[in-house]
Amino acid sequence: MLQKVLSTNTLSPTGATFARFVYSAPIVCGFVAAYITATGRAVPFPDARFWAFAASGALAQVLATVAVVTLFKSRNFAVGVTLMKSEVILSVIVGFVLLGDGISLTGLVAILVGVGGVLLLSPTPGTLERGWRIWISRSVGLGLGAGALFAVSAVCYRGASLQTGLAEPALRAAITLASVTALQMAGMWLWLLWRDKPQIAAVWHARRVAVWIGLLSLAGSFCWFFAFTLQAAALVKAVGQVELVLSLLASVLIFGERIARRELAGMALLCGSILLLVLAA
Repeated sequence: MLQKVLSTNTLSPTGATFARFVYSAPIVCGFVAAYITATGRAVPFPDARFWAFAASGALAQVLATVAVVTLFKSRNFAVGVTLMKSEVILSVIVGFVLLGDGISLTGLVAILVGVGGVLLLSPTPGTLERGWRIWISRSVGLGLGAGALFAVSAVCYRGASLQTGLAEPALRAAITLASVTALQMAGMWLWLLWRDKPQIAAVWHARRVAVWIGLLSLAGSFCWFFAFTLQAAALVKAVGQVELVLSLLASVLIFGERIARRELAGMALLCGSILLLVLAA
């Protein structure tokens, strides 16, 4: 919600994305450094394979976040979040392509149901287009593109964490998260310095709101990780789809946006396909 507010009123999509990382990277890096110092742990320096995975995942997540923030400006908040959640479906396809993971019959059915939901979400409200072109829109491309990029980043982050050589899942995840957010902060700072320097100052001037984007995204990442250590990932993801319900409430109650019945039906289908997919995993 905060990224939507900033990207609509204050920052560009890249500026709002930069705010997410610049206000979280120093915190997680400081936390990891403090933990290593306090415990006296000898942490091996990550090798080239780690940095290759980390950099690829970081780039994919940055591009995905820019796409999502841009999507928020063209569609209402709830629809934008729902399209982004196609990540869960697309991760099955990405996993099959990159890792050779098989797709069960239930998974295939879930994907087809999700496609139906995307088709219902595709037309922009008020469009006068007819025929097959009604299902092709910029917002759908942004949403599905973001989902695919988030799926790629997840695979790369897993690959990076496995390269650390550490036994403790918490420390492995923390070092990976610190490395990735540091790369994202530095990379986006250089990009903005080259292409849109005023946005750097704008992010600083918007710090009263932007700092919460960094803190909340960081807290969310840790909550997801700890949930995965307590329960099967499929069940965690299924419970995590409550975000779609919360985004619907935010869209109506906070942003005052109206959601068409067709969009509600599309969201229901897409949510159903996601739940079917993760519960069958």
